[in-house]
Amino acid sequence: MCGIVGVATRRGRDEAIAAVQRGLEALGHRGPDDEGWALIEEGKGGRGESDWTICFGHRRLSILDPTPAGHQPMRDEERGDWITYNGEVFNHQQLRQSLTTEGLRFHSRTDTEVVLKAFGRDGGRALRQWHGMFAFGHWDAAAKRLSLVRDRLGIKPLYYYQGEDGFVFGSEVRALLATGLVPRRLSGKAVEQFLAYGSVEAPLTIIDGVQAVLPGHLVEFTRGELRTERYWKLTPGGAGESGEPRPEEGPLVEEITALARDAVRLWRVSDVPISLFLSGGIDSGALLSFLRQTAEDPIHTFCLRFAGEEGQGPADGWADEGVVAESVARQYGAVHRTITRTEAEARGRLKRAVAALDQPSIDGINTWFLSEAVREAGFKVALSGLGGDEGFLGYGFFQTLLRDERWRKQGEMVPGAIRGVLAAALSRLPLGRTAKLEALLRGEAAGVPTVRLHRQLFTPAQRRLLLGQESSGPPASGWIDDLAAGWGEADPINLASAIEMSGYLPNTLLRDTDTMSMAHGLEVRVPFLDHRLIERLLELPGRVKLRPGAAKWLLVEAAGDLPKMVTQRRKQGFELPFDRWLRGSLREEVVESISSSTGEGWVDRRAANQVWEDFDNRRLSWSRVWALYVLREWIERHLGPSRSVGEAPR
Repeated sequence: MCGIVGVATRRGRDEAIAAVQRGLEALGHRGPDDEGWALIEEGKGGRGESDWTICFGHRRLSILDPTPAGHQPMRDEERGDWITYNGEVFNHQQLRQSLTTEGLRFHSRTDTEVVLKAFGRDGGRALRQWHGMFAFGHWDAAAKRLSLVRDRLGIKPLYYYQGEDGFVFGSEVRALLATGLVPRRLSGKAVEQFLAYGSVEAPLTIIDGVQAVLPGHLVEFTRGELRTERYWKLTPGGAGESGEPRPEEGPLVEEITALARDAVRLWRVSDVPISLFLSGGIDSGALLSFLRQTAEDPIHTFCLRFAGEEGQGPADGWADEGVVAESVARQYGAVHRTITRTEAEARGRLKRAVAALDQPSIDGINTWFLSEAVREAGFKVALSGLGGDEGFLGYGFFQTLLRDERWRKQGEMVPGAIRGVLAAALSRLPLGRTAKLEALLRGEAAGVPTVRLHRQLFTPAQRRLLLGQESSGPPASGWIDDLAAGWGEADPINLASAIEMSGYLPNTLLRDTDTMSMAHGLEVRVPFLDHRLIERLLELPGRVKLRPGAAKWLLVEAAGDLPKMVTQRRKQGFELPFDRWLRGSLREEVVESISSSTGEGWVDRRAANQVWEDFDNRRLSWSRVWALYVLREWIERHLGPSRSVGEAPR
């Protein structure tokens, strides 16, 4: 697990090296164990084949082969290729054996060298055999080609920017800004996306012109030209509400058990001790069960709780999962630690947590606190149950999705005049409870999948007020639109699952988990996102994975022996008590931040004040206020008063 950065520029050797070094400094938190940079190719100053200067940089968190043999950037001595690589390919030992029999020679035990040699020889074909999470930049010395590659589901981040005379890539948007080769210009489209969904959706980023490499894609930069290729995609499966026969439960559970167990076995490969984020929920409990089935060594689990000001009892507004987590840990013989933070300690660290965000997001703060505690305990690796809700349909809206979809289609058949009257009536009710339904009635959500409406933060009407401009709906995400179009009439439940895996999961959960854990030099692994398990789950009819009153029944059965206190609990998100904090200790700071905000790129002050007033009068949830606060903080910290704005949303 690392931070990577690289540049291809016509500005010459000194500028390339200086840019990479500035980027490495900004990535210091991602790799405290080692640092390196290498001048890969030195341009000759012309406008031909050799005018590009290529420089790679790397910050290392040593997990596999922590010896100096794993130093990066790494060079293939036989081919002359180079790599700067972030992540893990967990089946690298088997791949190494296969490549060795084919005549390739290795000089380290790292997966980095396997990736370097396999990709150098086979290019995108090599990716089909890899199991893991990865993002890297690769230089093909013979072809003079720079390739950027991101794993199938977007677990590890990777960004790039192409300017008039340079190309830069890296693990974080902030690192690209630090190189000095990227204009500090806000993306107007990205701001509206953030207001729509609480995070910016790939391929856009909050910075105009900076793009995210999409999950399952590679980007090639050759002599100033860009080419993008998709090497993996979520494949439609299932036959909807009827048609495909229901598989036998026994064999199905055995199959999913085997896939999940094998994923956990692979994803726990490490040369340093690993830990597990353990809450009182099904996902982490099942992960612990699979860990116990695949390992005999001690399993270290961590749970975070917030206590009141005196350090006793749970903080008001905090759903304390510590008791359940401790009980589950005992059942599986784990070495468990409950990390307690008082409210005063949490509020004192809150600014640092917000500052750790690479892009604005309404999520991730909880992961920052938990990762801090796990790293302080001496661990570099933690397993997480992320992906369980998306793959096994754990969110509540999956249960009502077909009904909601029917209602929406029927609503679209109601004459526009009647819908307008109903929408006007709803507009006079508490905003947070009716805004999405009002948007549906006004026709502002036409064509938007129902599952996307569940994720919407501010409706189009609200965004019009905040941005002071017209907005007919969420800014189009070609990536997700193409996915929905490609599935056609496929199973609507599986389509919703795939949309979650392409939208909310990589753009919010995975991005924030990576950023907030790596802020402390901690690697988080997500075995339930092993692509073989995901592919099989999407092949099953959606109705098979849903069972009223039995959340994620297939995962529960596969895990085998989860206690009832886990399986029968009402689903709870891991949230801090923001509502109470915003009304109490954070009130003055947040009000001042929102009400004093002016300048290009910021929302309308009167509209922002209205959002606060609606929250204060309990007509709106805390997440809307928090979103405006986080956006303001990010802009001020990274762009400052001289910010400019790129193309505005349409």
